[in-house]
Amino acid sequence: MQDNLNYFFSPSSVALIGASANSNKLSYGILKNLNQYGFQGKVYPINPNAERILQYPCYKTITEVPDGVDLAVIILPAEVIPEVLTNCGEKGVKACIIISGGFRELGETGKQRETELQQIAQRYGIRIIGPNCVGTINVYSGLNTTFIKGMPAKGGIGFISQSGAVCGGVVDHVINEGIGFSHLLSLGNEMDVTETDMIAYLADDANTRVIAAYVESVRDGRRFLRVASEVTPRKPIILLKAGKSESGARAVSSHTGSLAGSQTAYSTAFRQAGVIEVNSLRLLLQTAMAFDFQPLPENNQSIIFTNAGGPAALLSDSLDANGLKLAAISETLQTQLKPHLNAAAQTMNPIDMLGGATEGEYGTALQIAQECSEAGSLLPVLVPQALVNPLAVAESICQKTADRKRTTFVGLVGKQSTEEAKQLLHSHRIPVFDYPEDEGAVLGAMWRYRQYRQERKASSVKETEQAPSEAVGFFNAIQSRKQLGEAELRPLLELYGIPNAAGNAARSKEEALKIAQIFGYPVVLKIISNDILHKSDAGGIRLNIGDDAALDNAYDDLIQTVRKNVPHASVQGVMVEKMIGAGEEVIVGMKRDENFGPLLMMGMGGIYVEALKDVSFRIAPIGEEEIRAMIRETVAGKILTGLRGMEYDVDAVVEVMQAISRISVDFPQIRELEINPLKVLTKGQGVVALDSRMIVE
Repeated sequence: MQDNLNYFFSPSSVALIGASANSNKLSYGILKNLNQYGFQGKVYPINPNAERILQYPCYKTITEVPDGVDLAVIILPAEVIPEVLTNCGEKGVKACIIISGGFRELGETGKQRETELQQIAQRYGIRIIGPNCVGTINVYSGLNTTFIKGMPAKGGIGFISQSGAVCGGVVDHVINEGIGFSHLLSLGNEMDVTETDMIAYLADDANTRVIAAYVESVRDGRRFLRVASEVTPRKPIILLKAGKSESGARAVSSHTGSLAGSQTAYSTAFRQAGVIEVNSLRLLLQTAMAFDFQPLPENNQSIIFTNAGGPAALLSDSLDANGLKLAAISETLQTQLKPHLNAAAQTMNPIDMLGGATEGEYGTALQIAQECSEAGSLLPVLVPQALVNPLAVAESICQKTADRKRTTFVGLVGKQSTEEAKQLLHSHRIPVFDYPEDEGAVLGAMWRYRQYRQERKASSVKETEQAPSEAVGFFNAIQSRKQLGEAELRPLLELYGIPNAAGNAARSKEEALKIAQIFGYPVVLKIISNDILHKSDAGGIRLNIGDDAALDNAYDDLIQTVRKNVPHASVQGVMVEKMIGAGEEVIVGMKRDENFGPLLMMGMGGIYVEALKDVSFRIAPIGEEEIRAMIRETVAGKILTGLRGMEYDVDAVVEVMQAISRISVDFPQIRELEINPLKVLTKGQGVVALDSRMIVE
């Protein structure tokens, strides 16, 4: 059925079911759009009460159309659509776009109606976009099945949106801006065709150079991660995710009936797949435009050319915040610049040519900079002045950067007097920014994408082996238990090569004394209770116990304190473990996201983990290089690699993370798994799990 996606964009014939001759109806707007943008296929309006609409003869039902129909666009009341879709199936229609709302977004009744449509579509092998969408546009073929006013210019941006309103707003925003699109795709409820399907389709589309998407949810997180990871080395994907806040998530749910899911999981998946996530619709369009118009920067060095200090300062701050640098200006470059600029001009970086800078000065400065500097990006900034012609400056910039060897952005800080200049620059595929602080975010995204493509290696994830039989037996033995603490979890960790602190569980003070004598002092006592999640909060830990007498007192004090602090808790005993001395504490673990699967975590451990929030995430399974990247992203990782003058056993941490990745894949019933703290010893000395817990579905 994947091949049927072509019928949405290159059909030989389209039927509009629910066509109206009333110019105030949405369906009339769809028919008008099918007629006016050059679509060469046949169009069949379906309306039992009309003979002709526009120049097209009408048919009472889809089954009366004399020829085959590739694509049907349906805009009728929701309750009649199941019958209409059945008729489409009998007619042999390959694909349908259901514009109408009234389905899952309205609750249980609408959800049942949508399920009925799914069953009909599967019976006849029909692919569905929608329901609750505004349709699709193929700019190159002129196919426009929407009621959106206007048609964007042809270009390289393939735009996907789960919101029809966002799609319509984007079209209205870019018309006459010189920003071009290949496709605009409104997906609505995604009953069948999803954002991932469209990403895969646009990845192979010759007219699409960059994929931009507005999403409120991802239907199948695991598939999205796989497909996006395959696409991003070839084409950039820029994505805006709505529903990050609690109120935003509620709005998403009421809008399309989708659950927004964990934002941490979404952002982790996007980053892991090489997807560029932005935080505003403005940045989504600006970033897509820049990727479509310009080559990727060769390096992270930039030169600013300006006639105003303030905007240049804002741009400089934006560059720095996004991992970019101002290129050093050599004495040679300065010497060549000075004769061509005002005597008071600043020839460092930013190159400030002062308020009266002419088109000649901009052009000369750009030319000399390209000849004498290896900077990867050139960033002219112009604030309109009474004596300066913005259009002439734009013409000069176009001429001097025509070879497109350097990434070039232009900041035109204004509106009324810069429109002509912006149009000219966009026609020469040079992106224009009204606000200089946006440039750093966009250029930074392009630089990071270049690094991602250069550094991306073939996956080092090992083929999944069968889970150890002993581990299968472990899960069979725990049966209906939902939460396991360290005492019960230790055998599973050891089966996967994760070392625990030497020790054992004691059911009485006498047993605790014997265990301490076997393993040797000093020891640690830790309460064992299925009702206590965080032992330290309950007063359930005693450290550095040096002899039998100290253990005798510590045991009684531990039990009394826990019973006082958590009187309802059932105490099963006490863990007695060898005290581990010097080392750094980290947290490693996994929480299973409903959409994306096992979300691995690593960061600063101990009792302050929630306060410090020094954590990095990835979605399992992952290989060694990805784990090492996780570690490098955290302050804990910097400490482990020598920030305080001592190096710790990072290799052993990597092995533990690989083991947790494998456990989470082997046993999907695990909802959460955490080792906190994992004591990391000095380089070559390994790690020790000091405490652990697991929650099972």
